[in-house]
Amino acid sequence: MENRTIALGLDYGTESARALLVDVKTGKEISTAVMEYPHGVMDRQLADGTPLEPETALQHPSDYTEVLKSIIPEAMKKGGITADEIIGIGIDFTASTVLPTLADGTPLCTLEEYKSQPFAYVKLWKDHASNPEAEEMNQLAEERGESFLMRYGGRLSSEWMFPKTLRMLRKAPDIFHKADKIIEAGDWVVWQLCGNERRSACQAGYKGMWSKGEGYPSRDYLKTLHPDFGNFVEEKLDTNIYALGKAAGNLKADWAEQFGLNEGVPVAVSIIDAHAAVLGTGVADAGKMVLALGTSTCHLVMNEENVPINGVAGIVDGGIAPGFAAYESGQSAVGDIFLWFMRNFVSSEYEEKAKETGQDIFSYFEDLAAKVPPGSNGVLALDWWNGNRSTLMDANLSGLMVGLTLTTCPQEIYRAIIEATAFGTQAIIENHEKQGVAIKELYASGGLAEKNELLLQIYADITGRSIKVAASSQAAALGAAIAGSVAAGSQNGGYDTFKEATSSMAHVKEKIFYPIEKNQKIYKKLYKEYKRLYDTFGRGTLETMKRLREIRDEAAH
Repeated sequence: MENRTIALGLDYGTESARALLVDVKTGKEISTAVMEYPHGVMDRQLADGTPLEPETALQHPSDYTEVLKSIIPEAMKKGGITADEIIGIGIDFTASTVLPTLADGTPLCTLEEYKSQPFAYVKLWKDHASNPEAEEMNQLAEERGESFLMRYGGRLSSEWMFPKTLRMLRKAPDIFHKADKIIEAGDWVVWQLCGNERRSACQAGYKGMWSKGEGYPSRDYLKTLHPDFGNFVEEKLDTNIYALGKAAGNLKADWAEQFGLNEGVPVAVSIIDAHAAVLGTGVADAGKMVLALGTSTCHLVMNEENVPINGVAGIVDGGIAPGFAAYESGQSAVGDIFLWFMRNFVSSEYEEKAKETGQDIFSYFEDLAAKVPPGSNGVLALDWWNGNRSTLMDANLSGLMVGLTLTTCPQEIYRAIIEATAFGTQAIIENHEKQGVAIKELYASGGLAEKNELLLQIYADITGRSIKVAASSQAAALGAAIAGSVAAGSQNGGYDTFKEATSSMAHVKEKIFYPIEKNQKIYKKLYKEYKRLYDTFGRGTLETMKRLREIRDEAAH
């Protein structure tokens, strides 16, 4: 039997990591394995009980390599794959997820002296504790007229590397000074596997304030923020940035032995998970917006020209595929809001009814909410439970629900929350088109796209656009595998371009979600009201949400 050519995609999500083995020639997904991180997400305290400040979300870096010892052998065993068949490895990761290390890559939290110091751990993407630092950086950049602001829609986010590191410097200066490197977790995993520190243009461009033309922010700007921050770039980052689709190096012998792989397999430069999902959905050209629907949502679209626009999270040349400017926007919470609702507001009565129907609680509520006609619940929400990433770039905003009465039932609230996330997506689409970036088609990928047809129909109705859905239920992992196949190159049985790789390896489902005209008419009215709330609380003078946070923080102390 002819040897198969297989690419291995490693997908690092918020709660778990996945290994996916894919046939490079056909895109057939051979097998997969998933493992939750042993330490999980630490948002209240460390494992030893050390309390964490509000808005914190940490992880332990040892989890990232530990899971590979399980999921790679398991996926290979399930698929009957031999080491000789694997031609390339790709890695996608949540971002900005950063950690401080020694010069050799040793994470500071693994040192005995720092195991109880929160700032020595990985700061997960959704850590928002550095909101004050982000605001300060924005204000100073605006005062100085820093050109980098336009690459990020006019505002920096607390989710990114620089605000997180500035907070580390202020709150735990000993950690900052001890660290030889501050690095994205995706780049750190690549470093561990192949022994080469190769910083990705994707992570550096979207989350590290770097551009090919201008590099990082100036020393003078950083020093103005804090005297010890001026040398941050020179001392703790790497100015050698590597393009997507390139090989970062080759798998080291010690890891190959532990995983059951061959030494020397090409390892691709890392890519952000949502950006990998674009490739895994089969998109490698302009005008097609991909909604990576999960705990949060990323909205990604490529354009043939780099057109600066406000209200986006980042614009990076070659940020997804070479030759295109890639635009990232996002909603900081989507699936997380649904989970919050189910955990806190669904009674045991509903749980029992779901069991009787043989459904999980989400599927049961999807059926209930589908019976609520658009507009009939009289409820409208703002989807800012975890702040607003786009178009306002303000993590200090919070959720809002209007129209509750004594007759409002849980499924009506659930539908209103879904609608709110769809309205948020429509606001992002409008923002692009008003400023000259065309959105010709919509695609969806991720766990919510796979599981929730009601959500996809509501999104189609509210955006007025048909939605194609990734055939793969794990588009990010598939995108990582595609990156692995391109890192291998045609000489090793892979591909030389993302266009060639996605054409063969990524597909969409037959079912397309089309807008329903009668629903559109109602949603257009509701969207007008949504936008009024959006502007009032997000852009207006009513700062109740921020005042509540200030009162909460004062009370906590």
